[in-house]
Amino acid sequence: MGTGITRRGFLRGMAGVAGVAAVGLGAHSLFIEPHNLAIERLDIRLRRLPEAFDGFRIAQISDIHYGPYMGRRGVQAAVDAAMALRPDAVVLTGDFVSHDFGRHNGPEGARNAEPCADVLRRFAPVPVFSVLGNHDHWNSATIVAGAFHDAGLQMLRNQALPLERGAARLWIAGIDDAWAGAADLPHALRQVPDGEATVALVHEPDVADYVARFPIDLQLSGHSHGGQVRLPGIGPIILPAMAIKYPEGLNRVGNLQVYTNRGLGVITPPVRFNCPPEVTLITLRSAKPLG
Repeated sequence: MGTGITRRGFLRGMAGVAGVAAVGLGAHSLFIEPHNLAIERLDIRLRRLPEAFDGFRIAQISDIHYGPYMGRRGVQAAVDAAMALRPDAVVLTGDFVSHDFGRHNGPEGARNAEPCADVLRRFAPVPVFSVLGNHDHWNSATIVAGAFHDAGLQMLRNQALPLERGAARLWIAGIDDAWAGAADLPHALRQVPDGEATVALVHEPDVADYVARFPIDLQLSGHSHGGQVRLPGIGPIILPAMAIKYPEGLNRVGNLQVYTNRGLGVITPPVRFNCPPEVTLITLRSAKPLG
């Protein structure tokens, strides 16, 4: 009795395998990878960084999108992961809220900032610096910023603050959202003395082409979500405006270095493939050798 397989049977079997694989990949992209938090660690050497800040550790979280796909448990997991890295400062680079199912952008979506900020306040006593993203503006920048203020979290809206170690300083400049037309970089830098190292928090990474015209050493951004879906050999298949050129990882624009975080949350469709959510630990290094 023959045991061979017909061409039709082979194709039918392969179609079945492909269908099962597609279902498996879909389930992974929907239920597993969006919650499979990755910790990205990198050293970044800054030419103007004072030696007193050599080894300074910055934890970055971006694009939480607290709302239908992200709640207290997910944010708490990111806070716990970041705190385990023992950062000297935490930066939050925008898009804290999303509107609920069946709703449009507006005050109801912005009210998701209150429970989000309630979890993020657990970073204390580590210094926290935040900037708004486009979704925060589209829902209500006033409500989101107010929730962070009430939680004791620093929200920088076109302003800069120094971190100090003895007589040495490192400036954190927070730029309000560019897509919303709220960015004012010259205003943010008005109190930063010439020659002092500056890290800029800018939600949209492609603003780096403009930021590079100013005396800024490092830009930290989010916004892109890394594309959420990255195909091997192709990369992200969809990217938002202002995140096309520098969608992920470390890039350089002239003397400016820009790092783009893949984000914590998602927007519709709520999937990730080959693009896990991220908490970043950046260790700053002085360009001058120690000793």
